[in-house]
Amino acid sequence: MSRAQAESVIKNIIREIAQECASKGQAVSETLVAFMVKAVVLNPENEFNVDRTLTKDDVQKLIKLCVYRLLDSESPALDTIKMQVYFDMNYTTRGDFLDEHRRVLESRLLPVTREITDSRARTREELESLYRKIVSAILLKSGLGSPTDIAVVREATAALQSVFPQTELGTFMTLTKREKERQLSELTMIVTGIRLFNKECGKGGEGIDDLPAILNEAVPATSQNLDHEIQTTLHSAYKYTALIEAMYQRQLQEGLSMKLLKEALINRRQHETFLKIILNDVITCAHQVEQLENQLAVRMDQLKATVQAKTAVPTAQVYPQFIHLAQLWSSFQDEMVLLSVLSNIVASLEPFSSAQREMFSDDVLAPYLNGVTVKTDEERINESVGQYVNTNDYQVVDKDWLFSNTTKNFAKLHLQYRGYCAYTLGKYDRLLIPANPEIGVLCYKEHYYAFSSKKAAYEFAEDPEEFIALIAEGAKKSAELIQLLELHTQFSTIALYSQGKESGKLIEKPITKCDSASQTDTHILEPNIVKTYEWNEWELRRKAIKLANLRTKVTHAMQTNGSNMRRDNETQVYLPKEKDTQTKQDNYSNISKPQVFLEGLRGGGTSVPTVMTKVDLTVDVSEPPIVREFLVKPKTHN
Repeated sequence: MSRAQAESVIKNIIREIAQECASKGQAVSETLVAFMVKAVVLNPENEFNVDRTLTKDDVQKLIKLCVYRLLDSESPALDTIKMQVYFDMNYTTRGDFLDEHRRVLESRLLPVTREITDSRARTREELESLYRKIVSAILLKSGLGSPTDIAVVREATAALQSVFPQTELGTFMTLTKREKERQLSELTMIVTGIRLFNKECGKGGEGIDDLPAILNEAVPATSQNLDHEIQTTLHSAYKYTALIEAMYQRQLQEGLSMKLLKEALINRRQHETFLKIILNDVITCAHQVEQLENQLAVRMDQLKATVQAKTAVPTAQVYPQFIHLAQLWSSFQDEMVLLSVLSNIVASLEPFSSAQREMFSDDVLAPYLNGVTVKTDEERINESVGQYVNTNDYQVVDKDWLFSNTTKNFAKLHLQYRGYCAYTLGKYDRLLIPANPEIGVLCYKEHYYAFSSKKAAYEFAEDPEEFIALIAEGAKKSAELIQLLELHTQFSTIALYSQGKESGKLIEKPITKCDSASQTDTHILEPNIVKTYEWNEWELRRKAIKLANLRTKVTHAMQTNGSNMRRDNETQVYLPKEKDTQTKQDNYSNISKPQVFLEGLRGGGTSVPTVMTKVDLTVDVSEPPIVREFLVKPKTHN
């Protein structure tokens, strides 16, 4: 069967289970049904073989078992699964909570914003109506008062008039839609800041709740409520743990179901885990409120120092401060929303403990608790104080142990099984006892295991694989332990459970495949769009004039260290070096200057032939200058 066919079969099974539960008066979500299908298939007692295709009888058996478990109103295990599904579907991080809140708020205000940005008001009545819509939008976006309250509308209108008078609507109408949205958002923050400042000065603030004071009361109240819920949950968990231990020690008479007690204990421990997660968020919220109060006080003092008793203040000085003031107030509103969401989640988790609360009420457990010592988590940890693993003992030799006094960031180690004792989980089949890391933490195959006593640490260290397998088997019987103990990684790598309950076989295959996807471009070829095309002849004329003007301009360029897309280049050269040579003496040579005289060039007339005589008058260099001058001087002819 292909993957697509298998998914289709599973979806049909889930849909049929949900319909059958609905026909019997119990509405269940598909997420809960899917979780229950996994829990039923994982349980080895049901003998499902996922190595082969499910037959028609297997499908009917699966549907019957899932419907039976989903309709069991007295099952603490079902309540735990419902609790886990609800928490996974409704809880997320602070950032995701606030992002979702802002997204929902923007989607609800989108029609109001679109009505303003798409307006084509022209007449005076239409412009006045548009201005009133802007005031209403500002009030809705800021959350400071109701747009139906006349006093609030008047105060907001006066604040808007000081920033954006009605005469500016003409300019506002010429803006693009995006610019209108940006300006509307900016006006909202400025008007909000003005109203908050006026409230601080005692000159306004109609309809504005004192959020810092409300949060200062709500945060401690929520924290106290959570502490009370955690203590109530732990008190039940302590009693269930003591009764289970008494059963193992043969100190308790028959009458209570150990299976149901363990399911109830898992339910209480899961509830405790979720409440502590929410409590950490509330504590973070308290720190955030404290920081916001300090920032708000500083900003108010700065605004008062800027404004003082001046009749006119430059907008460049006060507008940014008003915007920052509005942002701080928006953060207060976010903390208020977050606190409300967390309180609702706490209240919604309470019904998921109804089964165990009715089944094991104080009146029912009172006879069984006689003579049984109920210990708290703190008392159990105190009993193991002073116990330390000796790494030289033969039971734990050659094992990697970590201790608080020799390990950096010891408190930040991610302990397996969410910090519960690994020994008791395997030895006593899903018994949840908190571990004491100070005894010693065993590092085995890159996982860290903690224990409730030194004896438990020694016995686990002798054969860790056996205990890990026992815990996995217990988690298959109670699928809700997979999330509580964070066993998702372990269950993705264990083997199959085959037909017939053969020893050494588990349920799931190793994951050897993964989902993958590839993305291709929608338009491979680049669209043939001419970016420089202009249809307006006046725009073409403007560009032509600009190009013509550029002919008479000179371009200057300069490069600095901060120039974009530039870098410094350096080259190294060898400079020419000066070099001299010296000889023993200076010397020179001289030659005579050749002189030639031609005689008879004038001729003797027509009857006498011309005879030219060449006379060499070159004087030797060695002759005196006077003689040389006389000899060189040519003759003169008349």
